[in-house]
Amino acid sequence: MITLAIALVAVVLVYIYGTRTYKYWEKRGVKYVKPIPFLGTYGSVYIMQKSVSQINVDAYWSYPNEKVVGQFWASKPQLLIRDPEIIKRILVTDFAHFYPRGLNPHKEVIEPLLRNLFFADGDLWRLLRQRMTPAFTSGKLKAMFPLIVQRAEKLQTRALTGSNSGQVLDARDLMARYTTDFIGACGFGLDADSLSDENSAFRKLGAKIFTSGPKDIFIAMLKEVFPDMCKHLKYLNRVEEDMINLVRSVLKDRNYEPSGRNDFIDLLLECKQKGTMVGESIEKTKPDGTAELATLELDDELLAAQVFVFFAAGFETSSSATSFTLHQLAFNPNVQEKVQEEIDRVLAKYDNKLSYDAVKEMTYLEWTFKEAMRIFPSLGFLIRECAKQYTIPEINLTIDQGVIIAISVQALHNDPKYFPNPENFRPERFDPEELRSVEKYVYLPFGAGPRVCIGERLGLMQSLAGLAALLSRFSVEPAPKTLRYPKINPASDIVQVIQGGLPLRFIKRAAK
Repeated sequence: MITLAIALVAVVLVYIYGTRTYKYWEKRGVKYVKPIPFLGTYGSVYIMQKSVSQINVDAYWSYPNEKVVGQFWASKPQLLIRDPEIIKRILVTDFAHFYPRGLNPHKEVIEPLLRNLFFADGDLWRLLRQRMTPAFTSGKLKAMFPLIVQRAEKLQTRALTGSNSGQVLDARDLMARYTTDFIGACGFGLDADSLSDENSAFRKLGAKIFTSGPKDIFIAMLKEVFPDMCKHLKYLNRVEEDMINLVRSVLKDRNYEPSGRNDFIDLLLECKQKGTMVGESIEKTKPDGTAELATLELDDELLAAQVFVFFAAGFETSSSATSFTLHQLAFNPNVQEKVQEEIDRVLAKYDNKLSYDAVKEMTYLEWTFKEAMRIFPSLGFLIRECAKQYTIPEINLTIDQGVIIAISVQALHNDPKYFPNPENFRPERFDPEELRSVEKYVYLPFGAGPRVCIGERLGLMQSLAGLAALLSRFSVEPAPKTLRYPKINPASDIVQVIQGGLPLRFIKRAAK
């Protein structure tokens, strides 16, 4: 009997622990999505029925007349922001209250590869951002462009092989290989050759990073539900050693000196040569209220972490966005024709060769790419964490330190309030004249504010170059098994992934 009583008490205590925060939004008069014990409002994610992005879309539409909606990330209160003015406060105006990304429950225990610009918070993030921002100037990007052109030409060759043999090509896989080769060249100074080699080791590494199985999801769940007990569990154990060893090998080959290739490793080595990073702390203040000084050394592991996020962020987001653009063009031949007319006209001015300046002139292609990212943004949601107690003035709501903030990019991009007839693929929405009428802070494929994606311009340049290379030589059409509305992989986490690929026909265009 005593054993049974102890067991019952233990069950009750565990239940209380798992539901201890679930009155948080009710007490504050905020409408919220009802949580389930331990898992909060993300139960469907943990059993791989819905993606994180879809959960946030559902919450966005659950209370369409509210400026904010309450949720729970496991036991942590989470607030979904629906109002553009409040979004601006979170991302820009009151950034000092929301500088953490909120993806690391324990600031003192961060996996080596997660100590990067995307996942890092506080002084680690600020010093890295401060040092690395100059590495993404227009001049640096222009110097990288010849490396992009070489990969774009290989992309044409692979598409030509498939076209000549009458194959249906998976646009998702094709663009992932192009992106992998671009990252190999511009990130590591390596010829990954995944466009030619079906079994490219570099392509496998990229796939390995984004292959989340039940074990990975279970570890993520444990870290969120029981953060104190599970803080030493590693989510990226499967690729950590491979990535760190690869980066160390490249650094050793270069004798830790810039090689003149103008790739990402060179840029990081230039950052390292500048010595210890020093800056005002965003986390700590002196007794007089002024900021303390924070310092950071850029060692091998920290370099590897930045290369990892360059690989991971660039690989999945760019290949997803470019392949979805091709998918939309296949179903919108009138738009495809306008894109190709522009590409042909601009390339004729540049001796029919891709160049940095030529791609910059392809404005309709850029509008088309942005429209594809509107319908299906690679990052379906943004996330922040409240760093100190804050009152949202628009609704007089005070939230505490540690509350998670979510912004559903997917829902905002497809809200008819901001984008009329959102299901229609219409690049003209991004004509600057028309865009002026669209409310700010509702189009956020790269985020906004101090934590906006540092590689936005590089990703845009590489994506547009790949699309221009393909569409100058081929037209795309739906294949017999092409789904008009592709399904999202429910295992998708931060980046949305389409399930089953994007099969398309690549039809060779008549020579000009």
